[in-house]
Amino acid sequence: MFRISLNNLIKRQIHGNAEIIENCKEIINRNPRNLERLRIARKPIGYALDARETAFWHKLEIYTTQRNIITEIHHFENGPVITVSSKEWGIKKQLYSTRDVIAFKFVGRVLAQRCLESGISEIYVNNSIAVGSKVQLLLDTLSENGICLKEPERYKVPKPGILVHPEKPWEIYE
Repeated sequence: MFRISLNNLIKRQIHGNAEIIENCKEIINRNPRNLERLRIARKPIGYALDARETAFWHKLEIYTTQRNIITEIHHFENGPVITVSSKEWGIKKQLYSTRDVIAFKFVGRVLAQRCLESGISEIYVNNSIAVGSKVQLLLDTLSENGICLKEPERYKVPKPGILVHPEKPWEIYE
């Protein structure tokens, strides 16, 4: 009924990744945030007289209006990447008030979930943003749900002659 010839089995051998890499002539990285995850992407430092700080890859912005809370994750080049608001129908439906303590906690939980789904695990939080107890509760909720509130330092290649070399972020030592 079903025949498998020996020649077809020999032709369909499983090859390892080493052979694929040897034959590969060019590699295209489809993830634009890969260099940021490896901590080797450029962080813009801005100018000394700039009013706002720009040394970040992803920054948390919190806006409060008289009725709502709006949180955004800003990328330094592309602007807002993730936005969560208590105006959204799915969030608003679950809340008694769109501006109380529970709303801040709920918005923080949804923001953390969306960040982790999109691959953002570290964000920069400005020190002047944590003014009130509600905002502090939002930040605590973010950190409880797996978001680090401090971005790692950029990896810089050590100069020759320096005895202590920093750990490379792409190498794993276990």
